[in-house]
Amino acid sequence: MDATLFDQLQQTMDAAGPAAAIDTLAAELKARKEYAPLFYTLLMKKRYELGVSPIATGSNQDLPEGVQRAFEDGIAAAARAVGQLYLDEGQIPQAWGYFRMLGETKPVADALDMLKLDDSMDAQAIIDIAFHQGVLPVKGFDWVINRFGLCSAITVMGGGELPFSAEVRAECSKKLIRALHGELMERLRAEIERVQGIRPTGTTVRELIEGRDFLFSDDFYHIDLSHLNSVVQMATQLDKCDELAMTRDMCAYGMKLSPRFRYQSEPPFEDQYADYDKYLAIFTGEDVEGGIAHFRAKVTANDPATAGTFSTEIFVNLLMRLGRESEALDVVSKYIAPLGDVRLSCPNLVELVQKTKRFDVLAAVAREQGNAVNFVAGLIAGRPPEPKVETPTPELKAKTTSRMKPVRRTKARSPKRLAKANHKPKTATAKVAAKSTRKAKPVRIKMRRK
Repeated sequence: MDATLFDQLQQTMDAAGPAAAIDTLAAELKARKEYAPLFYTLLMKKRYELGVSPIATGSNQDLPEGVQRAFEDGIAAAARAVGQLYLDEGQIPQAWGYFRMLGETKPVADALDMLKLDDSMDAQAIIDIAFHQGVLPVKGFDWVINRFGLCSAITVMGGGELPFSAEVRAECSKKLIRALHGELMERLRAEIERVQGIRPTGTTVRELIEGRDFLFSDDFYHIDLSHLNSVVQMATQLDKCDELAMTRDMCAYGMKLSPRFRYQSEPPFEDQYADYDKYLAIFTGEDVEGGIAHFRAKVTANDPATAGTFSTEIFVNLLMRLGRESEALDVVSKYIAPLGDVRLSCPNLVELVQKTKRFDVLAAVAREQGNAVNFVAGLIAGRPPEPKVETPTPELKAKTTSRMKPVRRTKARSPKRLAKANHKPKTATAKVAAKSTRKAKPVRIKMRRK
């Protein structure tokens, strides 16, 4: 900064005082777009307003307890103001430092959503904020694919340490599927045009490879097969969507490859692309029962006691995704429960019993395994619920007692008094009737003598 500014600040301080000098400095820094020192100037202003030292020590502990909350509010206001100034200038990485301090992602996410990334920008930093730091991961993943290619995109998705929700992972997987499917379609069209001299009109991989075995002659392939393998596996986590059909399309391509390039995997996906195609057909709704029968047979053919539980775990998770919890319990009780306590990637026996309320299965398996605790637990849980007897609380007892009418106690009577009490007195009607039955006396009339 030049000496003129310092002279101006000194003059303002002498003429109008500290508050005016701070405002002058803030206005000058904003005009020069020096936003980092502007942030500290705004903090100094807040400290001065609170009546504490304007010199920042790097810690708020030097502030009296009564002003710490107000100063923290001042920090937040300064960070928002400076962060927004950086956003207005299109400097997203610089703005993110301030909004990240506040834990506020929306302003930066909105800016990223409107951004068109070009070579003049710090693409690496912007992609890191959008994707790796999770501010706008789906659009950030678009930039990963476009800037760094499918190989890098598949690598970052396969890392497993990204803190993304299942929904975000699904959207990123869909983008990979679309990108790889589009790449395969374009390369197949180019090869067909090179060999046959025509631009094919097929809209799916199946249509393009149908009757064109020359595409696979001499062990030829058209895309990175490790990419194909990875993307097909990612698709198994998706629910019904257009991308599942695209993946099945790529499985059809994989099944035409030379056996050298069809990776041998462990059951139930040992015939890699054919087995994955069967699996995906279940979730596209094209062959649900056939697919279930296919993977049930894999469990039967690969005894968990000797071949491991992977095939069974895949089948149980498949049934759970289809809402067939009771069938899943039958599979676990038959194939996995006899193995005892094993580590699983699918729900275990107890979890499935709780979900299906089939407590008799827990009791039966516990009897076979000699587990008396689970046996009794299963018996108790399977009993019909007993009616609840509410234990009256002290408050309820007091309330009930206050409503009861007191009983009047009577003195014990002697037999003589009791007999007298039981004697029925004559009523007035009875007295009248008794009088009427008496013999009437003749009425004497006295006559006056003349």
